[in-house]
Amino acid sequence: MDYPNFVRIEQEAANGERHHFVVHTRNPKLAVEFRAEVGPQGTLKPGVIRRVSVPNSWAGQYSQYAKLLAKAEKFFRASLDPSGETGGRLRPG
Repeated sequence: MDYPNFVRIEQEAANGERHHFVVHTRNPKLAVEFRAEVGPQGTLKPGVIRRVSVPNSWAGQYSQYAKLLAKAEKFFRASLDPSGETGGRLRPG
């Protein structure tokens, strides 16, 4: 997995729902929240993009963000453990 400027964050809400975030740490900044689907035996499958956050100063740069968004989605898919050895949880960073 070669995505040096991306990090993933998994957060559990008070109601037990899990939130999955991918953040681009360099300029231009980008944060994407994913909703992962729970598959059979509790494994996680890539779901849908729930929210995209960008700074106002970059709001008109749609082509640049489209490329970063595609990379963020690939990073999220790659970070899911396909073997299920960790119960479908995200791989440790």
